[in-house]
Amino acid sequence: MENLPLDTSNPAVRDYLTLIRLQVLTPLSLLVNITAVLVCSIVVTPGIQDIEKMFPSSISPKPLLIATYLLLVYIGQVGYCILLVTARKPETKKTITRGVGIALVLANWIMGLWAIAWVMQWFLVSTILLGTLLLILLYCNVVILIYHRPEIKKRPLDVAFIHAPLRFFLVLPLQVMFPYSLFVELGYTWEPGKPNQYANHQWAGFGVVLLVNLIGLIVIVARKDIVWCIAAVWIDVAIWSAKPKPSTVFFIAVVFTAIHPIALIFAATWKKLRRKDEGRIRLPPDDNAANGSHTDQREQDGIRPPREVDTEALWG
Repeated sequence: MENLPLDTSNPAVRDYLTLIRLQVLTPLSLLVNITAVLVCSIVVTPGIQDIEKMFPSSISPKPLLIATYLLLVYIGQVGYCILLVTARKPETKKTITRGVGIALVLANWIMGLWAIAWVMQWFLVSTILLGTLLLILLYCNVVILIYHRPEIKKRPLDVAFIHAPLRFFLVLPLQVMFPYSLFVELGYTWEPGKPNQYANHQWAGFGVVLLVNLIGLIVIVARKDIVWCIAAVWIDVAIWSAKPKPSTVFFIAVVFTAIHPIALIFAATWKKLRRKDEGRIRLPPDDNAANGSHTDQREQDGIRPPREVDTEALWG
């Protein structure tokens, strides 16, 4: 680096070099992620979905809905990779280099390694990888929400291809992948073909679904986050639509499927009403109007107010 004809102590130069690295590493990591998941789903036997069928649990999701969800995450990341090359606004570049940075690259690599560990039935390794993935994505989302939150009208592409894919990516391991892998590792499953055992560990499943949805509800209400709302509802539907399902888990998943959008609408409406109230300006009373009302009140009480005397009329 010392031989480069660049002043690497300059923050602008460092950001530029970081952007160049991300333009190479991010698409490569996404390609690794997609390839690993596709190979472990289609080529390898048993595949990712086959493992899920071998170890059903109270929080097992419907594979088709999860696959569609993951496809949306990949499409969003493709848009992010295009934005990496075409970004012109300094705010967007700052969000990419200082907000997202290398975190998405690591997340994609970990996702690819998880697919391999899952089909190999290394469930402890799978759970550790998903926990690490969750922490990385959580950190990344917190940073861009606090320090790089854009206005939708001014930077819609940032919302569509940076914030939305990362939020979708975060909700997936938080709400279903990590808990389910943990359940399999702990033995909170039942034998395939024996649906009479489907109520096993139902209260553990109920607690997990309740906890992750409460976390999501807090975020949705506090941030008016429509992306998190859509992601959480999608995962809830994937959980309660998978059969068989214990009644407790089914009930709580259905309840939050309805609560999340209602809470979002209520929070957005409340914020709009508060803005209207704060926008009203109370004008001070007009001096002439105040004096006139005071005079009228004294006249009604029988007291004549002082009047101006016409001296010329008085003295002739």
